[in-house]
Amino acid sequence: MKLVLLSGGSGKRLWPLSSDSRSKQFLKVLGGADEPKISMIQRVWGQLKNVGLADATFIATSKSQVEMIHSQLDSEVPLIVEPERRDTFPAVALAAAYLHSVQKAGPDETVIVLPVDPYVDEAYFERLKLLDEALNRSEAELALMGVKPTFPSEKYGYIVPDESGDERAIPDLRSQENVSVRSEFRFGDSRPAAGSPTGVSTVRPHAPYASVSRFQEKPSQAKAAELIAEGALWNCGVFAFKLGKLMDILREKEMPLDFAELARHYKRLPKISFDYEVVEKSSRIVVVPYEGEWKDLGTWNTLTEELSEHLTGKGKIDAQSANTHVVNELDIPIVALGLRNVVVAASPDGILVSDKDASPRIKDVVDFVRRPMYEERRWGWYKILDYAVTDDEYEVLTKRVGIAAGKNLSYHYHGKRNEVWTIIKGTGDFALDGKIRRVAAGDVLHIPVGARHGIRAIADLEFIEVQNGSEIIDEDIVRLHTDWDEILKRYVK
Repeated sequence: MKLVLLSGGSGKRLWPLSSDSRSKQFLKVLGGADEPKISMIQRVWGQLKNVGLADATFIATSKSQVEMIHSQLDSEVPLIVEPERRDTFPAVALAAAYLHSVQKAGPDETVIVLPVDPYVDEAYFERLKLLDEALNRSEAELALMGVKPTFPSEKYGYIVPDESGDERAIPDLRSQENVSVRSEFRFGDSRPAAGSPTGVSTVRPHAPYASVSRFQEKPSQAKAAELIAEGALWNCGVFAFKLGKLMDILREKEMPLDFAELARHYKRLPKISFDYEVVEKSSRIVVVPYEGEWKDLGTWNTLTEELSEHLTGKGKIDAQSANTHVVNELDIPIVALGLRNVVVAASPDGILVSDKDASPRIKDVVDFVRRPMYEERRWGWYKILDYAVTDDEYEVLTKRVGIAAGKNLSYHYHGKRNEVWTIIKGTGDFALDGKIRRVAAGDVLHIPVGARHGIRAIADLEFIEVQNGSEIIDEDIVRLHTDWDEILKRYVK
């Protein structure tokens, strides 16, 4: 069994903290009041480790998120990187080709695909193990996991089970002990063991599955209540299939099964969701129910429900404010007075002040595009402080850069800009055109156009970087090497 976590998202719903390069799964806002804050992806990866599934898990992501993932998780976490963002079907197809041609998984291998950022307890991940059993027992094309609803939500899609009697049960893999239990799910199966006392069902717990009758996308509240009465489950975006099924689909589309080849022809794959391309075309689908904690923390009103503190960052919220949260990444304080049901979020990319119930509409309001003002990288982070164009049409960009101890920038050069670095914190080794020197707070480093350079932090290092040139773009970076030992071996005299 292999797991594929889909890590994507444009970051609009949690603007201004999230962006294309720092989607919601990377925001470090979760954790107790006296604990270091962690992100959603860090929380999920820790849970996968706890239930023994991390070694079988891969993350499918875009190029823009690779460094963020390496920054927040172990750099050895296996990534399947899309050449470009297209949608969930191409992402899953590419992941399937990777498992087939790189991991050498066979056609009968069960592949489970799930979002990278669910807010769940560990029972959710234990439940995933049952999807493999459901596929094998039912011989279905797909097995989904559905969440037992706690209220008639209009925000989620619903999976409606078939009540025609086509239902079975599979063993609950979480327990090997005999206990008295009866399934709470209508389509469950809980049969007394032979010889058990009359009126007592002494069996191992069962994890029922049922055939899927139909799907309902984001119904009205009244319709959602009707669906729940029918036994419908929330669709949490978890699905399992045999690897051979995706290989057959690629063959039908005359697409290569080799990962590298498919990546080269990635644009030929239809830009469509997995639901539309695969789920709707499958004739036999089963669903395994999950009853436990599950939330989509995709909007400010849902995310703030899980924050341990009302104030994150510099500022103050007065006693007259109620159900108000301030999340502040800026170095200036924010003060909230007499506010009710409000979220204030501030980052170098902007400031949001919103009624919590209205906050999901930010996705439709934020239509301006600009380069991210803050990014995390595998080596640390940077924050853009200022950008200007001089009278002679030279661009000037000022950054504050932080490099974690033991990490380094690549050895690289630029063809269109000069740089000046002023070290303001820590110590490091600075390489420039084949020579290396120790640098510390107060040193000023001049890097002319075309000069090969890189730096490694000995202690946590920060510097102010001023770029100036005819054109300042990310593409004006020619990287020679990223491994510091190799840099010393190949380029330093």
